[in-house]
Amino acid sequence: MVICPWCGTNYQAFRSNCDKCGGRIQLNEGKLDSLLESGTLPDLPPAPRAISNGYAWKLLLSDGWSIPALIFGFMGLIFSLVGAALTFGIVTAFVGIPFLLFGLVFLALGAGLFQWRYRLARQGVKVLREGEATRGQIMKLQENYSIEVNGRHPWVIHYQFQVDGLIHECKQTTLNPPQGGLQVGQTVCVLYLPTAPEFSSIYPHP
Repeated sequence: MVICPWCGTNYQAFRSNCDKCGGRIQLNEGKLDSLLESGTLPDLPPAPRAISNGYAWKLLLSDGWSIPALIFGFMGLIFSLVGAALTFGIVTAFVGIPFLLFGLVFLALGAGLFQWRYRLARQGVKVLREGEATRGQIMKLQENYSIEVNGRHPWVIHYQFQVDGLIHECKQTTLNPPQGGLQVGQTVCVLYLPTAPEFSSIYPHP
């Protein structure tokens, strides 16, 4: 079985590029772990790497914040439709206008939240496409029981890495239970943007 190191998709037979994210497949997990243990970073494909822009949607759907955004948007749509019907229908505007205003507020909240998380997802794609590699360490693993996506609770992986003498603490959300090298205290490969190290990602993407 071949696993894409960028998005975790499994394939029965080898292929050079992933069908889901477009990432190049060349490194297995066992080889990556042995490299990190010896202090050597993996030989990644040169940037810019072939990561599909559409992969941002997969990152967004695995993000717990997208669920409240969709809920706010759905509530806003319902309230807006009901408010408009009450305002311009047979019922007085005194009843309909509050519904309409609540609907517009919920729509604005949902759209703003969704746009914020989508921008972060696009930034995540940029990290995978252009990021430089360094060694990091897993600091904490946390399962978020307050959110459920397709019957699974997201995991939050807290990690840190050092660039130019500064320690950066970041976190990453995934729907996949941490396995293999994704354990507290383990050394991991981290990709980061040289111009903005606060934007980073664990490699392979969990």
